Amino acid sequence: MLFGKLLPREGNFFELFNQHGEHIVEGARAFIAMIEHYADVPVRERHAAAVITAEQKADKITAEVNRLLHKTFITPLDREQIHGLINAMDDVLDLLQDTTETMSLYDVRRMTEETLRLGQLSARCCERVRDVVALLPRISEPSAVEAAMKTCEEIDHLESDADRVMRSAMSKLFREEPDVRELIKLKAIYEMLESITDRCEDVANLIEGIVLENS
Repeated sequence: MLFGKLLPREGNFFELFNQHGEHIVEGARAFIAMIEHYADVPVRERHAAAVITAEQKADKITAEVNRLLHKTFITPLDREQIHGLINAMDDVLDLLQDTTETMSLYDVRRMTEETLRLGQLSARCCERVRDVVALLPRISEPSAVEAAMKTCEEIDHLESDADRVMRSAMSKLFREEPDVRELIKLKAIYEMLESITDRCEDVANLIEGIVLENS
């Protein structure tokens, strides 16, 4: 009995999830600002640096969650659920960073309307991820369960919207872009942007499972 009392219980997993969710939104908003000010190189680079900073901060939280999992005796959720969720959240920011760096590496010269639209859908998905993660401490309450499931559904709809925008963007790109190099660059960027919404949907699917199992 005494041994059990000496072991850490619960940990601050929910608070760490919340912090990570805030960094996801921070990175997504910096990414949108980068796209919106793409023609202004110094401003673009400042926002690109902010995306990378957000990803680095989130990486530290992911490491802290994994460290806590090893030393916490009783966790508020199943250990595999905690591990899966924090890594799925981390994948979202990793992809935001990868897309930011790819734009620079590929020397993308201009932003298209479709890039901005996909970026906006990705950012809205990221905000919904933060919102649904914040509901996890209250999943024993029917109102929180309802709100969580509704937010997961919104993420699914945004991901479907991004699919449609990407298909339309690809069609336009292959019909209208005369420069093959630009076509290759933009195709890669469109695919990465759509993948951000896929990663957000992965988070939503995990949270739906957690909610159904724990409510």
